Amino acid sequence: MKKRCFGGEPGKEFYAEYHDNEWGIPVHDDRHLFEMLILEGAQAGLSWETILKRRQGYKKAFHQFDPAKVAHMSDEELESLLHNPEIIRNRLKVYAARKNAQAFIKIQKEFGSFDSYVWRFVHGKPIKNHWKQLKEAPTTTKESDALSKDLKKRGMTFVGSTIIYAYMQAIGMVNDHTCDCWCY
Repeated sequence: MKKRCFGGEPGKEFYAEYHDNEWGIPVHDDRHLFEMLILEGAQAGLSWETILKRRQGYKKAFHQFDPAKVAHMSDEELESLLHNPEIIRNRLKVYAARKNAQAFIKIQKEFGSFDSYVWRFVHGKPIKNHWKQLKEAPTTTKESDALSKDLKKRGMTFVGSTIIYAYMQAIGMVNDHTCDCWCY
């Protein structure tokens, strides 16, 4: 049996799947980067498990995470999502998806891709940490502080440093797998 730093609990195979195949693996696809930005923002104040269980609902609600389509969602579309049990029905988070999509597109235009923009904050390569236990990992770093501050300056919301550090872990900008984890 594989040793994991999280996701090994019985009945939570979806969590093990996420751990084994996504968390900490570098992502350079803009659509996936946008997806994780929306999901991490939705997660604020909740568990990541809660969001993973609703991932397909988010995918349907937010046009397969197409930033251009999300950027043009009408108020009526967003309001209807507040009745959708497949996502977290928080008005601020739902409306943030559109606002963040608009900022995301501006960043793509300025830097050629969101990938080019975001990976600058770690000089183009993942930060690999060496934790014995996952609880040793920080919740923020100077890199997440800088990225968070810049995203806010560009008009994004639900991008505080703690959310952004989790985002950086999710997209592999940071590898926080524990030293005894098979993914380390």
